[in-house]
Amino acid sequence: MSKDRKKGHAQHDAVELAFLQKVSERLPEDVEILQALADLYTRTGKYQEGLVIDLKLSHQLPHDNLVWYNLGCSYSLTNRPDDAFEALSKAVDLGYNDYDWMKTDPDLNNLHADPRFESLLSWLYSACEEED
Repeated sequence: MSKDRKKGHAQHDAVELAFLQKVSERLPEDVEILQALADLYTRTGKYQEGLVIDLKLSHQLPHDNLVWYNLGCSYSLTNRPDDAFEALSKAVDLGYNDYDWMKTDPDLNNLHADPRFESLLSWLYSACEEED
């Protein structure tokens, strides 16, 4: 990607972020706004801010496996591996089943050297096999 194109993306992200922050102030419980905001925080490297939103979503949607998966990613990105594994385990418990994505998701790179990561992947793989 060219420098100008990257700069254009960064400017677009900044405008979108400012917009979503304002909307979330007016609609603080709107799940779709919060999910978009959390995604944008992560995409722009504002991991701590994304974690705050993901925690809020986990309280609003305690049975949503994707919310817990995203929370695990936020914990990984903020170097909190114990919390990350706890959230990811809960995601799998709730039905998260995208083995291929979890294995390659760059948000989880901080966890790859931890033996718990392979264990989690094995558990997820087994859960996926049981569904087939």
